[in-house]
Amino acid sequence: MNRLVPIKTKEDIFPEYRDTPIGDLLEYHDLGRDFDSYDSAQLLVGMCMDNRKHLNIPDNFSYIIRAGGANLRYSEFKVSFAIAIGNVKHIAIIGHSNCGMVNLASKKEKFIGGLVESAGWERTFAEEHFNQFAPLFEIGNEIDFVLTEVKRLRNRYPKVTVAPMYYRVEDNRLYLVRED
Repeated sequence: MNRLVPIKTKEDIFPEYRDTPIGDLLEYHDLGRDFDSYDSAQLLVGMCMDNRKHLNIPDNFSYIIRAGGANLRYSEFKVSFAIAIGNVKHIAIIGHSNCGMVNLASKKEKFIGGLVESAGWERTFAEEHFNQFAPLFEIGNEIDFVLTEVKRLRNRYPKVTVAPMYYRVEDNRLYLVRED
């Protein structure tokens, strides 16, 4: 079963997200809906720091936290701020194709060499840095990680709607992720 659901019409948006800020995000980005005006954020978007992704959304519509792999484990205070102070009730977690946080071990030598060459680090320090942090940020499969992160956030914030999404870099479109 294909877990990715393309959004070609409003009816493609799952009923639980339709006519919510999550549905609005999908309509703005994938359906080209005209932008409404916002005085405050309507949702929080957690997405990867990858430079190949850009959301087509109105100003003031969303808080956005960018973290490698859309991994918000170490940004939880910011998530809590958006909920407690920003009063958001919806979160979209967006993974993407070809994420650099997948299979970090294969990038170890390039990572270490890059820090030595570009940042002026000592090789030993760069290697220790990789060994300490790579296991915290490795995500495995992008879709599976998004579903795990959504489940974790739903448990942490039970009154907040959290939706799993996927951004295909190849076509610059958002997809809903089936959870069954």
